[in-house]
Amino acid sequence: MRVLVKGAGVAGLTAAFELATRGAAVTVAETRHSLGGNASWFAGGMLAPWCERESAEQPVLDLGCNAADWWEAATPGQATRAGTLVVAAPRDAGELDRFASRTSGHRHVDEDEMSQLEADLAGRFRRGLLFPDEAHLDPRQAMAALHNRLAAMGVEFHFGADASAVSGFDRQIECTGMAAGDDRLRGVRGEMLILNTPDVSLSRPVRLLHPRFPLYAVPRTGHRFMIGATMIESQSVGPVTARSMMELLGAAYALHPAFGEAEIVETGIGVRPAFPDNLPRVETNGEIIVINGLYRHGFLLAPAMARQAAALVFSQDRTKELAHETNGQRRSA
Repeated sequence: MRVLVKGAGVAGLTAAFELATRGAAVTVAETRHSLGGNASWFAGGMLAPWCERESAEQPVLDLGCNAADWWEAATPGQATRAGTLVVAAPRDAGELDRFASRTSGHRHVDEDEMSQLEADLAGRFRRGLLFPDEAHLDPRQAMAALHNRLAAMGVEFHFGADASAVSGFDRQIECTGMAAGDDRLRGVRGEMLILNTPDVSLSRPVRLLHPRFPLYAVPRTGHRFMIGATMIESQSVGPVTARSMMELLGAAYALHPAFGEAEIVETGIGVRPAFPDNLPRVETNGEIIVINGLYRHGFLLAPAMARQAAALVFSQDRTKELAHETNGQRRSA
């Protein structure tokens, strides 16, 4: 079976992997001229279904609880299983209690244990929440690793390609996000910073709760940290705004003052596609299967949605085979 996957973001790459492992001959077409630059490129890469349950519906936890296992199997060594630490300033202790009441899979940690988990945060926070079963990855490294794995499996990639002009495939998987032109989708703009400082070391993502602008800091290699992210109801792809920059930097400074001397290596924005209920969908449109609406949970939910899409592709194919067999039997009867 020949399958065309439109889009080389995290949805497209995970779908290609699921299809290829089931024996399909897969081609990926991407309008961009190289891997990256889409919303996936600016993601936090947190595989944190229990934390996300604070503001998301139960399906996000159900669909995402095995994401770290999927990434480890598909891209060995990319997922770091160190959990997530959630903290709040003493004046915002109520935010920590609220977060705990809306989530599961965590345990309370005091100041002493927190200093053991993250030495550079010693003395800065009195208590926190540790979600030990969560993980994180660097989206750019993970996407590159998955692309290389797929290429080694025989998946063909066409960058700078007009997928609408391609034909000759048995199935198509649409993974183009906002570009799909679905009127039900809205854009949710996420802004992020990458800071560089040798004066802070973190072993896991740290979420700092705040009533107005909560922040997460995700460690990357080379003393770099991804600081994010805003959630603005907008499809604008313009640069990071001054207000967002000040809020993100202010929250980073509150997490650790050394971030005040950090280098701003990069700023970026990603417009994330979301349905009204903020839940993803795998839908059929004739011969085309569509994966969309991953919202802020791209790397967390893409594996589960890819499995659903691949199962649907092969179940449709089997249904057609059975129909052909039935028709043949009727003609010979």
